[in-house]
Amino acid sequence: MLNLLCINTLQFVEHNISYQAIVTESRSSAQDRGLDAGSVSHVLRAVAISMQVVHCAFHSARLRHDCIWLTKHSFEEECLKNDSICLPGSDAQASDIVIYTGDEYLVSLNDDREVWLNGERVKNVAHHPAFRNSARMIARFYDAIHDESRREILTIPMDDGSGFRCHRFFQAPRSAEEQLAARDAIAETARLNYGWMGRTPDFKAAWIGTFGANRELYGEFQHNAQRWYDLTRKRLPFINHAVVNPPVDRHKDPNHSDVFVHVDEETDGGLIISGAKVVATGAALTHYTFVAHYNVVYRDKKFSPVFMVPTNAKGVKLICRQSYELNASRTGTPFDHPLSSRMDENDSILVFDRVFVPWEDVFMYGVEQSNRFVEHSGFFGRTLMHGCTRLAVKFDFICGLFIKAVEMTGTSQFQGVQGAVGEAIALRHMLWGLSDSMAWRVEPWKGDFVLPDTESALAYRALAADSYSRLINLIRKTVASSLIYLPAHADDFRQADERSYLDRYVRGADGVDAVERVKLMKLLWDATGSEFASRHELYEINYSGSYEKSRLDTLNVARGSGRTEKMTAFVDQCLNEYDLDGWRAFDLRHATATG
Repeated sequence: MLNLLCINTLQFVEHNISYQAIVTESRSSAQDRGLDAGSVSHVLRAVAISMQVVHCAFHSARLRHDCIWLTKHSFEEECLKNDSICLPGSDAQASDIVIYTGDEYLVSLNDDREVWLNGERVKNVAHHPAFRNSARMIARFYDAIHDESRREILTIPMDDGSGFRCHRFFQAPRSAEEQLAARDAIAETARLNYGWMGRTPDFKAAWIGTFGANRELYGEFQHNAQRWYDLTRKRLPFINHAVVNPPVDRHKDPNHSDVFVHVDEETDGGLIISGAKVVATGAALTHYTFVAHYNVVYRDKKFSPVFMVPTNAKGVKLICRQSYELNASRTGTPFDHPLSSRMDENDSILVFDRVFVPWEDVFMYGVEQSNRFVEHSGFFGRTLMHGCTRLAVKFDFICGLFIKAVEMTGTSQFQGVQGAVGEAIALRHMLWGLSDSMAWRVEPWKGDFVLPDTESALAYRALAADSYSRLINLIRKTVASSLIYLPAHADDFRQADERSYLDRYVRGADGVDAVERVKLMKLLWDATGSEFASRHELYEINYSGSYEKSRLDTLNVARGSGRTEKMTAFVDQCLNEYDLDGWRAFDLRHATATG
């Protein structure tokens, strides 16, 4: 019966039949087969949950020419894990949140995706020691959405009358209050990973959330934008992005590249895509990748498509850098590597080897549109608000570490140390201030929708990189050798021949024992001195484009908005008040004359 429903559901989706029609057909099919009321209810619960995952499953199955997602086993598994999810209006207990749970997310990763690490293909990223802990940190995100205590912070009723709720950042805001609430939801989920994961599932809401206001931008593909807007709000699949071209022959005309993502051929059903993108951060743990281009102007249409592709689509390959999580498991314990062992968003090379992308997953196809995508889509300011908020949470964590570290070493009352900690806190305040400003100082957009304040967003973009490096450097200079004189492994504390020396010579100030001091300092080292930490500094420096471009864009936007003209006019006002002969301003001339 469930297999039959899988086939029916695929047919309905392919022909764009309504959700209610699917339910009616499913109920009729179940009753025709003589199922009792309880079994019919079970089937309808299966339909309710399947309609939230069916787009992911449909594309995945069709591209791989099988139905691995839609087997009887997987449907039953979804039903059992989502027993509270039912058709609105049915007799079963209803749930208005049908977003993945953490367990559903982890199960969904076992879908035959092609991920390569250290010369071997990874069979299941959710179980592999290079990815499994990071996957579970993402699962925390999904579970938080179902946490009743976070319900109002993280979710909002969808504005389509469906009765479902979605993550706040995925719905286009209409006021400063709604945008601030979305910002607060970003911060709440960032705290789940202490600010150390920049590409969590809410990240791509920066783009998806614009569909509610701006779908017309996508022209002939605007119905695709609407469908993805509805799907992602309801089910929240984990979407990554890849917009950077491989740094190969950058001095040459990009319109003649043999490595950039391009269309091999058009078919009645869609596009055949080849090429590569970098850096696909966290892609191994996602369901989809959004592909576009940034900071390059194309003349050839074949380089222009903007599209979505399932991570497990045939021909999609991910070649991963070394895994800090795997290295941590081999060289130590969570005590030794508390961050890198569980929050490694593995960066990868995303390869397309004649990948079929159906038309329904294409958003733009043509250079005139796609070359202006960043400028007109509305996602850039929202991306920067997400990034600034997440970084502000990260600064909260690192500043807290800094404060505890100087207390642990007994230097917290030294004036120079206090000055360094004060500067770190000031940088934290700056980021939160910019995040507040982006959210509150809304810019009117399409209809009654709003966007974050552009000037605040550009200020964050230009200042964040130096601020992060400055914070790390303050800690290195202030905490100094305390960061490095640490035993290599947790097992050192289990050796009787070592323990007495460690307890005596590695203890903290004011009676703090050696284990607690080393635990804190290893956490601080993982945050500031490890290879994981070095990668994070590189990430924050280049988070939103090149160092130079972040400044050039700030200048160009100021020119375009008239801001530079206003500032120079302000100076002219001052210059016009005096000359070689003295004061020209009436009040100052009068003061001279009467004096």
